[in-house]
Amino acid sequence: MECWQYGKRKSNIKSDLDNAIKHFYFPKDLFTQSLEISENDLFNLRIRDFSLSEESKFSFNETKQFIKKHEWLGTMSPHPTHIFTARYMDLLCGVVIMDMPNAFSKMLGEKTRKLERLISRGACISFSPKNLASALIMFSIRWMVQNTSYRLFTSYADPLAAELGTIYQACNFFYLGNKFGAGFQYKIENGKWVSDRYFRRRSVYKRLAKSNGIEWNPKWQNFEVVLFSGMPEELEKKIKRLSKEYMESCERREVASKHKYAYVLGNTKTETKYLRREFLSNNKTYPYPKERGL
Repeated sequence: MECWQYGKRKSNIKSDLDNAIKHFYFPKDLFTQSLEISENDLFNLRIRDFSLSEESKFSFNETKQFIKKHEWLGTMSPHPTHIFTARYMDLLCGVVIMDMPNAFSKMLGEKTRKLERLISRGACISFSPKNLASALIMFSIRWMVQNTSYRLFTSYADPLAAELGTIYQACNFFYLGNKFGAGFQYKIENGKWVSDRYFRRRSVYKRLAKSNGIEWNPKWQNFEVVLFSGMPEELEKKIKRLSKEYMESCERREVASKHKYAYVLGNTKTETKYLRREFLSNNKTYPYPKERGL
């Protein structure tokens, strides 16, 4: 059995190659020379050919479209805080998104809230080398450790997509088992099944507000994040109530739990050793799973 995202890579290969060749051949303006790049050139790219960077400030819309085409869930995560990219020259070829956790844990004790981030989305273009994803994930983690206070990085693998977490295994993440996730999905108007997090998205809050005569103030949002702290209390309560009622009106089904992985890294060897020792004292880890699917 192959995972859904691998199947997506295979189905995207023709359009990805065509778009890449057009991207480089046609000059962007009168001062930019076009490049002749062949399919063979693209298939022979190596990790060293890509530029890895943090781009949260200016690549949101571009990465949103990339995730929509290449990632299993096909949507941007609700609360992205950092966006990392892999580019071949100026062509976007890989994305990793760091997010607020679904729910804050105590994997590193009471201070975990200040140390944890979720790897919520990730995908690579179909012709990229197979180890680009793991290289981008580890670059993202190291950047976060060097530039922020975050030290614990978690992620999930979904059996519904036949995911096993192979990339996280390749990166030496800790495996925490397969008993995680909301447990239920909800069927929305277009027939798609979503988790309870869908109903807490900015776009859903905004749509519900509009349909109930509430004029949305742009100050209530920062990209996809809703800033309830800047909203009148009575409106906050009403919008949250509307969201809950919407969710409860949808058909519900039980779903399989997810695999969960975690990576712990400090800014120094001493800090890494201390944090990993604390992590292992607070959490039970397991051997990596080998069988895909449910």
